Amino acid sequence: MIYDERVDSVAIAGLLRPYAELNPQQLEQTITYLELLLKWNAKVNLTSVRGAEQIVTRHFGESFFAGRQLVAVDAATSVIDLGSGAGFPGLPIAVLRPFAGVTLIESGAKKATFLNEVIYALGLKNVKVARQRGESFVGSADLVMMRAVEKVEAAIPIALNLVRPGGCLALMIGASQTSLAMRVAHEVTWAKTVAVPGSHSRVILEGIKADTNQTR
Repeated sequence: MIYDERVDSVAIAGLLRPYAELNPQQLEQTITYLELLLKWNAKVNLTSVRGAEQIVTRHFGESFFAGRQLVAVDAATSVIDLGSGAGFPGLPIAVLRPFAGVTLIESGAKKATFLNEVIYALGLKNVKVARQRGESFVGSADLVMMRAVEKVEAAIPIALNLVRPGGCLALMIGASQTSLAMRVAHEVTWAKTVAVPGSHSRVILEGIKADTNQTR
């Protein structure tokens, strides 16, 4: 996939095709992002997935797929990626939806530095990094996203606090976690889960937070 220290754009487009079709600019941004991730990941543990092709499908592909599938993405003018890590799904969402303001909440200093470098390299004007924990972030968004959530019971209340009333919470989690997520977030009206292509267990769970102001 990599020739003369450059990623093969045809190969990348082919790997991403089951998830999303990108225009030339989006594909070039993805290649730049991938090259930076591979470079950084050799020294800093940004992701446990090491192979370039796996990174493309597992991280980029799933994130772009979420950006295409989520109903809330089309209407959202503000998006929060909580616990952004190496930038998934927030940065691919920002590439797909340049009109939406995206905030990447990441408390790790090295990861936050990486995210800022990617934002600069990709020329993204609609993204900012909040180097802090979600509990201390002040603000809300139309759409709050989390991916690869380990402690569902602890993470969901934090995420919900960041969703504006009537806004959307979107989780990219294992299918076995959906029942627990629904129980924890009882004030959310959930849609049916959407299976992620190429995965046996990962799904997207999207729901609308109740707007208590409208029920009064």
